[in-house]
Amino acid sequence: MLNWSSLSYLSTELITLFCTFAATMENAIARITELLLYDAAKPMLFNTGLFLVLFVIFLSLYQCVKGHRRLKMVLTVAFSLFFYYKSSSWCVALLCCVCVSDYLLGLWLDKAVNRAVRRTIVALNVLLNVGMLVYFKYFNLLADAFYSIIGRTFDPLEVLLPAGISFFTFRSISYIVDIYRGDIKACRNFLDYTFFLTFFPPLLAGPVVRAKDMLPQIKANPTATPAMISEGLFLIMTGLIKKVVIADYISGNFVDRIFDNPALYTGFENLMGAIGFTIQLYCDFSGYSDMAIGLALLLGYRFKENFAAPFKAQSPTEFWRRWHISLSTWLRDYLYIPLGGNRHGRARAYFNQFITMVIGGLWHGASWMYVLWGAYHGLLLVLHKAFRRVWRLPEGVAGRFDIRIANMALTFALVVIGFTFFRAPDFETVRAMASQIVNDFHIAVAPQFIEGYMMIVLAIAMGYIAHMTPRSWSTGVSKAYIAMPLLWQALLLAATVFIVIQTRQSELVPFIYLQY
Repeated sequence: MLNWSSLSYLSTELITLFCTFAATMENAIARITELLLYDAAKPMLFNTGLFLVLFVIFLSLYQCVKGHRRLKMVLTVAFSLFFYYKSSSWCVALLCCVCVSDYLLGLWLDKAVNRAVRRTIVALNVLLNVGMLVYFKYFNLLADAFYSIIGRTFDPLEVLLPAGISFFTFRSISYIVDIYRGDIKACRNFLDYTFFLTFFPPLLAGPVVRAKDMLPQIKANPTATPAMISEGLFLIMTGLIKKVVIADYISGNFVDRIFDNPALYTGFENLMGAIGFTIQLYCDFSGYSDMAIGLALLLGYRFKENFAAPFKAQSPTEFWRRWHISLSTWLRDYLYIPLGGNRHGRARAYFNQFITMVIGGLWHGASWMYVLWGAYHGLLLVLHKAFRRVWRLPEGVAGRFDIRIANMALTFALVVIGFTFFRAPDFETVRAMASQIVNDFHIAVAPQFIEGYMMIVLAIAMGYIAHMTPRSWSTGVSKAYIAMPLLWQALLLAATVFIVIQTRQSELVPFIYLQY
């Protein structure tokens, strides 16, 4: 029989248990709330554990509602907006405003007949998008230049740069321009257009997906086939390996040190630093593209290829047909051709090509180093085209293996020089690196360098050799993975995730192109 003391003890234990449970729940809720709220120091990216967990939950819900088109689209838009919120906080409202603006302008443009009105609509869209870019990306740069001219000091404003703003503004402009040109009709369904512009895989760092490629897929309401899912998983794995195992490792353990203080290192080490950054940038950016394309495949949507082995290029012109294809073709279609392309003589064509590359360099960010990088590539393209007009190798000679290898080596060297401008914080850093390479090369340190930086050398070599293998090899590996039983695919995926976790840096390394 329970006495009063026993009841009192039991009540005390129950109250203690309840308080402990309540405190645990409160801590759990606080932790979950913290994870779901925006944190500038911990943005949610493809290579984070939080994204993996939330994406698996989202994908499970997506599969449950895939037979209900509207519900599936609302779910995807909601996840996309949350994904963008976790990377750019309140700027998600800006993205929503662009959706509304594009949708209304598109409908207006589709109905307008008067040419002046149609041009005004296009100009308004371009003005809104370029205006956003100028304020968020270039205001401090332009204001600083203006204040320098008038001899005053400018204190830069603290402006939060919306992640991926260059990418979704390019998609916005191409949508309106394509309606103006008659390439597409305006999207009548606001949910369809919002899905297109906010779709999370390419939202932060591309590829630059165009409405004429994406909207028909959205309208068709596709379902991912088993082959698409396997292909998507394979691309996600290769993207993770490129980003975490190669790019992040090279960056944190070698490249950053060289560019931070090139005078501390020999010319040979500076050269390896420049080559290392070129491989790092390729693996980082193409790794993001692979993951974006792979994630889209898991949901039933297919994007065009964004990189086609650019270091196999035998000329600067060919390099830009292989590197960041979605951007280079966008610049061609919406900037170079409207400027006149090659329709007004050779000199004008050269100028149009040069200025297109300068603007393409400035697109990357508010730094004169990007402008120099763009001008450098513009000059390379002009010189290459001019050189081809006055001298061509005979057909039999041009196709020789040794000539092709020499062309690839020369093009790669020119690209490495260009990316030194791209990575360096200022021209003084480039000058210091060049000085070390020319005046203090010390090839004798190569054996010690290889011994001391063995893992760095292996990572750079792995990134380059994998890139240079025949396309049929990578295609064959992809097909072999797709043909595997589901259990083996899952085991290989788990092994890849394990390797990524073991090699990742202690601190999150954002994708390089998130700042653009």
